[in-house]
Amino acid sequence: MKTWVPSVSVADVLSDLPGVECAVYDGTSAMPDGVGDVEVWIPPLIPVPDVPGTLARMGSLKLLQTVTAGVEAYRPHMPSGAVLCNARGVHDAGTAEWAVGAMLAVVREFPGFVDAQRRGEWTYHHTGVLADSRVLIVGYGSIGAALERRLDGFEVEVVRVARSARDGVHAMDELPALLPEADVVVLLVPATAATAGMVDAAFLSRMKDGAVLVNAARGGIVDTDALLAELKNGRLRAALDVTAPEPLPEGHPLWGAPGLLITPHVAGSTPASVRRTLRLMRAQLQRYLAGESLVNVITDAY
Repeated sequence: MKTWVPSVSVADVLSDLPGVECAVYDGTSAMPDGVGDVEVWIPPLIPVPDVPGTLARMGSLKLLQTVTAGVEAYRPHMPSGAVLCNARGVHDAGTAEWAVGAMLAVVREFPGFVDAQRRGEWTYHHTGVLADSRVLIVGYGSIGAALERRLDGFEVEVVRVARSARDGVHAMDELPALLPEADVVVLLVPATAATAGMVDAAFLSRMKDGAVLVNAARGGIVDTDALLAELKNGRLRAALDVTAPEPLPEGHPLWGAPGLLITPHVAGSTPASVRRTLRLMRAQLQRYLAGESLVNVITDAY
């Protein structure tokens, strides 16, 4: 069974599975031979060049297993008869940790204190605090649940929002009424046609003065120009692990925007994510070889 994998580490954890023949393709080196015979493809974290063209040549593909929760690079181009699965769960810990750290950093003004440290200045003043605040999680899935567990003990109220309402979780159409009461808004929604640009000027205008926007989802969910306007007038603050465009080019106005913390899409890039990814890849291939039901099958937009 010809299998393309993104790294030697993935090849190693699959090496003893019967009949699995691994070739490493990380998108930076030459494409291995036999693209038309690939039955299972595990693409790298950063999509390879020309995903549509690559998938169009994979006439034997039966399973595409991503190492990411997002599947927007692959879903529109999947060959007929192939199953698409994501890595739901493997990045929960890292992304949830990042979100907590990011909101703490912005609320407690850590970036400003770091700048003052470099200047050798003692800039004592009161800061904000998470305690007694309301944290609105937009996109309450496995990462949202992991975030809520990590917020337990910070003495905050967590408000949950998902695509569909369920017990204890609000529906997306309730957002306009929920935004004005939130001190921190965390974005964890997947990139779909419905979420593209959803955080626009109207969305941001409903957020209360001084609120913090935390984006650990995808850059295209936020209207960059609208966010810049709110940051420049000092009404909102933000922490972004993802941007539009991405990577953020040198000289882009986001780099110098006040009240903004930027990290280069590293929320899920942790040793924990690597360990959990390897476990998932091996378990998923074992299921596939045994003819068992696969996990994390994408049947809709995500």
